[in-house]
Amino acid sequence: MDKKIRFGLIGIGAQGGAYAGFLTGKGGFAGMPVPPCPPHCALGALCDTDPAKEAMCKEKYPEIPFYTDWKDMVNSGNVDAVITTVPHYLHTEIAIYCLEHGMNVLVEKPAGVYAKAVREMNECAAAHPDVAFGIMFNQRTNKLYQKVKELVASGELGQIRRSSWIINSWWRPDSYYRQSDWRATWGGEGGGVLVNQAPHQLDLWQWICGIPNKVYAKCIYGSHRDIIVENDVTIVTEYPNGATGSFVTCTHDPNGTDRLEIDLDNGKIVVDDSKTATVYRLNKSEDEMNATMSMMEVSKLTSGNSAGGGMYTTETFENTDGWGYQHTTVMEDFAMHILEGTPLLAPGSDGINGVNLANATLLSAWLGKEVENPVDEDLYLAELNKRIAAEGKFPTR
Repeated sequence: MDKKIRFGLIGIGAQGGAYAGFLTGKGGFAGMPVPPCPPHCALGALCDTDPAKEAMCKEKYPEIPFYTDWKDMVNSGNVDAVITTVPHYLHTEIAIYCLEHGMNVLVEKPAGVYAKAVREMNECAAAHPDVAFGIMFNQRTNKLYQKVKELVASGELGQIRRSSWIINSWWRPDSYYRQSDWRATWGGEGGGVLVNQAPHQLDLWQWICGIPNKVYAKCIYGSHRDIIVENDVTIVTEYPNGATGSFVTCTHDPNGTDRLEIDLDNGKIVVDDSKTATVYRLNKSEDEMNATMSMMEVSKLTSGNSAGGGMYTTETFENTDGWGYQHTTVMEDFAMHILEGTPLLAPGSDGINGVNLANATLLSAWLGKEVENPVDEDLYLAELNKRIAAEGKFPTR
């Protein structure tokens, strides 16, 4: 099949510029290998309001149409799908317009800033089922996380009891935040680490472990950085079955940690650096050991010479793909969905789960109490608008 989906990129900043490189083979993320062009994808058009970006694009991609108005690009006939590489508040606005005008849309993460707008986008997508609607959750392509999800969903290890993710490998210096006026602002970006760096892990956490129904959080704003939004976050969650979870993230740790642990009835899964997973399978369930074992037997097990003292067996598997390969895999997956109707790995409607959790996290921190998930949409938006108004740089929403 020679057919290619022509993607239009709205916003040619760091992300959009990388995607243009992926779709043409002319580059990608700085310092990273350029992945092969996805076979059923092509660059159809570029769009940005910045004259400097226009000049750069016309020099680097002279054969590619360039637009300064994204609506003109959507209606041009030069593209079959668009990707929204723009500030977060614009994701839902652009997606809704595309859906209503029959244009396939792949939304960059996060799906939006506040759940009310994302819900409206999802409702619009549901009303236009013939239009493809996806989200750039590129880490869902990680074969390691796919295998972890399958293992948890299979029930082989029983129910989840607790999960914990420390994801502090997002170090960002002040120069990062000074790249654009909208970064690290309530009115321009809608928050900090929760809407910029951590959405991938918030998505994976819920994709694998389920959606929590209660959230308590502590957020520190401008922790060791000259910004006013959250960049140090600790979340504690509870689930309908009584399981608990925790999620810790920040942008001021240059050494960083990326470690996911999932404790289950019959074992444990540990993922380090999103690259290596170790599965510990108990020879007897924890419930059985708890009910039948004497302390003498416990002592013999824990002091044994074999792995796990004979208490468990282990399996290790790894992932070797790269960031650019993950992004092009999502593009190819989206293209094949349009061309052949194959199921999407990351349906656009899934994006609301991470937005709900980020909203619940911030609202809990603002109110200083545990909140339900999802939270009251209007209450969250009202609290967000208070912070936008105090910031004084952008209109409220």
